[in-house]
Amino acid sequence: MNKEKEINYKSPIYLQLREVIRNKIDEGEYLPGTAIPSENDFAEIYGINRLTVRNAIDALVNEGMLKSVQGKGVFVSGKKVDHDLETIGGFTQSMQEKFTSVSTKEIVKSLRSAGEKYARIFDIDPMDKIYYIKRICYADKIPISIEEIFIPQYVVPKLEGIDLSVFSLGEVYNFYGIQINHAVQSLDLTKLEQKDKRFLGIDTDLAVMLLESTNYDVKERVIEYNRTYARSDKCNFNVNFHR
Repeated sequence: MNKEKEINYKSPIYLQLREVIRNKIDEGEYLPGTAIPSENDFAEIYGINRLTVRNAIDALVNEGMLKSVQGKGVFVSGKKVDHDLETIGGFTQSMQEKFTSVSTKEIVKSLRSAGEKYARIFDIDPMDKIYYIKRICYADKIPISIEEIFIPQYVVPKLEGIDLSVFSLGEVYNFYGIQINHAVQSLDLTKLEQKDKRFLGIDTDLAVMLLESTNYDVKERVIEYNRTYARSDKCNFNVNFHR
């Protein structure tokens, strides 16, 4: 790698590197939700030792600009946006409030053409790109649901570089200033295909609950459509009506 001439010896090196990384975040070179280079990479780029790099990164972690995840790397947390409206949480967020341990396993994350069906949902051209994400949700290590999530590419253009096991979609939207204003949801019963039944470890005759949600932002754009297939033997849904 070519060394960048941004580090000198006029002030503590770790402080200089801290500001270099901060500037790259502010200028959009390191995008929210994505990983920054490794300690080894920084040490090689700037000709400094790993301990110095670690001190610079730790300082930004303590500030909340970076998030360190053991075994995965260090990620840009992005700027927090304060919302006045109540947060609209999804099924996974609801599980996090009820179970000790909640995790997800990504099966698919791909970029594809919207096609006629999703072009109508998102009011975009059928040839425009959308992200398709499919993942299994676990509660206390038990598979509870399968989620299929569809997001137009223009909403989060670099979503393919964001590890959704590190950041929730709510956090990603927050990073990019996207505010979900309201959602239209429906609940039904359905049967899963055989391969999806195996993912959830359920009997072939067990019906699952299908929760469909269309999420709108403050500009009334549909920014996410998702389907959650939840085990009927492990989950229930409550609806409250207010006058």
